[in-house]
Amino acid sequence: MSMMKKRFFQENGGLVLLQRLKVEDGSSNTNTVKIFTADELEKATNGFDKDRVVGQGGFGTVYKGYLKDNCIVAIKKSKVIDRNQIEQFINEVLVLSQINHRNVVKLLGCCLETEVPLLVYEFISNGTLSEHLHDKLKASTLSLDIRLKVAAETAGVLSYLHSAAYPPIIHRDIKSVNILLDKNYTAKVSDFGASRLVPADQTEPSTLVQGTLGYLDPEYLQTSQLTEKSDVYSFGVVLVELLTGRKALCFQRPEEERSLAQYFISSVEKGHLFDILDDNIVCDEGNVGQLKNAAVLAQRRLNVKGDDRPIMKEVAAELEAGSRLKHSWAQIDQHSKEIESLLHDTQPLGFGYEYSEQSVHIDSITSHVTLPFPGGR
Repeated sequence: MSMMKKRFFQENGGLVLLQRLKVEDGSSNTNTVKIFTADELEKATNGFDKDRVVGQGGFGTVYKGYLKDNCIVAIKKSKVIDRNQIEQFINEVLVLSQINHRNVVKLLGCCLETEVPLLVYEFISNGTLSEHLHDKLKASTLSLDIRLKVAAETAGVLSYLHSAAYPPIIHRDIKSVNILLDKNYTAKVSDFGASRLVPADQTEPSTLVQGTLGYLDPEYLQTSQLTEKSDVYSFGVVLVELLTGRKALCFQRPEEERSLAQYFISSVEKGHLFDILDDNIVCDEGNVGQLKNAAVLAQRRLNVKGDDRPIMKEVAAELEAGSRLKHSWAQIDQHSKEIESLLHDTQPLGFGYEYSEQSVHIDSITSHVTLPFPGGR
C-alpha cells in the first residue's frame, strides 16, 4: 500500500473499522463486510470509466463494476466526506452490512484507500422505480397490483429500520429514485448516504436538514428535529407517486400542481381524486375500491404534523394485508360511504410553506437539498 493510500485508509477510519469488525464478528477470519483495495475497484470499473456510470445523485456517483469472480456490483463514490463524521460513517457501514432484508440493497463492502470512501453494493438490474413510473412505455406495464406490492415492500423495509434494527435507522431520503426494482419488480431500497442512526438517549436528534425537495417532511424542514415520522411523510409522497405517475416536484407544471403532495391533498379535498390518478391503473373498474383505500392511506401519511401520521409498522401492516388479501380490497365497495367520508370530509391540511425555485438551492441532478438550521449540527 502506498503512503497516500495508507494515509487515506487511516483518515477514513480503516484501522477503527477493522477493530470494530473483529469485535462484531468475534474473530478476524470472518467479516460481515469486505474491505476492498483501491486497485480492485479501479479494475472493476475500468478506471471509473464514465461509460460505467449507472446513476448520479446528491451524495455521489454509482458505477457498474465487475469483480474478479465475475460478480456484478454497484460501486458508489461519494462526493465528499466530513472527517469529523468518520465514527458515524463506520457505525453506518457496520449496521448496513448486517442488515439482511430481502428488500434492502445489500452492502457488500467498502474501500477506504481513496480520498473519499467507496461503498460496494449488490447490483440491481431493472433500474429505479422513478424510471418506470415516468417512462410512458414502462409505466404501462406497472399494474396497480405491482405498484401496491412495491409500496408494501418499501413500507416493510422502513418498518424494519425503525422498529427492528438496533439502533433504529432513519433513512431520511426515501424517494422513487432510491427504490430499485429487480427483474421480478421486487423493490430494493437503496442509498443510505443521508441515513442517521438514532442514539438510544435521543429520540428527536437535531440535525442539518437534508432531503429531496418534493419528498421532504415539512415539519422536519421547519424545526430541524428529525424523527421516524419524516420517513413516513416521504413514503406518503412515494405512494402518491405510485398512484398518479406524476413526479414529486416539477417546476414545469402550473404553480398549484408543482408540489405533488399539496396537489394530491387539494384534489382529494375537492373530490377530484380520479382526475389525477394514472390512467394506466384507473381503466379497470375493479380497481376503484383499491384506489380509494390507497388514497386514504396516502393522505394519512401526508399529515403536516408528525404526531398525526401513523408509524411505519402500522403502514406496513395495512399495505401487507392488502397485498396478501387482494380480494378483500373489493369488499371496500361495501363500505363506500365510509371511504367517501374519509376522502371528502377531512380537515384541510395546510402545509404552511410553499416550494419555489428561489427558496432553496436545488442540486442540478437530483433536486437534493442540504439546509443549515439554527440549532442543527
